[in-house]
Amino acid sequence: MVRIIPMASSIRPSLSSLNKFSGSSRFCVSLLSHNSQRKFSSFHLGSAVPQLQSFGLKASNLLREKGGSLSVSAAGNMAQASTTTTQENVLEWVKQDKRRMLHVVYRVGDLEKTIKFYTECLGMKLLRKRDIPEERYTNAFLGYGPEDSHFVIELTYNYGVDKYDIGSGFGHFGIAVEDVSKTVELVKAKGGKVSREPGPVKGGKTVIAFIEDPDGYKFELLERGPTPEPLCQVMLRVGDLDRAIKFYEKAYGMKLLRTRDNPEYKYTIAMLGYGPEDTSAVMELTYNYGVTEYDKGNAYAQIAIGTDDVYKTAEAIRLCGGKITREPGPLPGISTKIVACLDPDGWKSVFVDNVDFLKELE
Repeated sequence: MVRIIPMASSIRPSLSSLNKFSGSSRFCVSLLSHNSQRKFSSFHLGSAVPQLQSFGLKASNLLREKGGSLSVSAAGNMAQASTTTTQENVLEWVKQDKRRMLHVVYRVGDLEKTIKFYTECLGMKLLRKRDIPEERYTNAFLGYGPEDSHFVIELTYNYGVDKYDIGSGFGHFGIAVEDVSKTVELVKAKGGKVSREPGPVKGGKTVIAFIEDPDGYKFELLERGPTPEPLCQVMLRVGDLDRAIKFYEKAYGMKLLRTRDNPEYKYTIAMLGYGPEDTSAVMELTYNYGVTEYDKGNAYAQIAIGTDDVYKTAEAIRLCGGKITREPGPLPGISTKIVACLDPDGWKSVFVDNVDFLKELE
């Protein structure tokens, strides 16, 4: 963990003196834009402060002795060095943050029918339900283990809405099972839809099958041995895979686990997460050759990720070009702190304070 120290007050006099010279605006704008961001001053860590203090002491002398052009160059160089150091510290913190995929959220038209399908066909457990009549919606949480240690599904039923558009951007959820064929037969016996019969994956050896739930969400069944995290994948399509990988690594702190290019079928996938594929839930990002945009519909909502600090998380997301859709802070009526954002392709994620999340479960 890095040590956080506050912004030194000696920076302000140096800014005032520099503002007297028209050529120094580039430096001033750079620093002031950072200071305007909420809580950003807490990220000026380590060597960034001594560099700025040193510059503040020398700036007026440089301006008097060497004239405007030299002072502008020095100011610009120092601003660039400070910004680089700050960004490095923020992104290093992301790597050290304690993060885990908590749940995936999406909307369904018949909550009880979906719960029955997941419990009887997919072997999930109903972990809890909560009804919010004043907001006219109900949530149900399902999975293969407790929420404090497993990735789970959060279903949302909005009163009176029985159908949603899944769109073309959402792909599927992945579930690891020991016997794909046996699971498919159970799904068929319960009246479920099988959209791909069991067999090896295209370009690979892993036995898979695809089924659909009552709302049309696809689930990929992957044949694996026993695993602590059967709900193992969320697949989303992206328009620029390299851009998406960079964002998920730097802003979300995920690790790139592997990539696989399938030129025969004109697509490439990247697997990213906070742990190995066989023991953790991961994101599967898919790029289809030549496709840069997708219709996201209104059915799939978001993933939730745990973090030790939603405020620092928000700054890292901003630095990496993400869009904050809800500023960091507690939810109305409860103390749980969150921050919501969009990735470069417009997929939403919500980061939840780790301590607050555990309190909410209690």
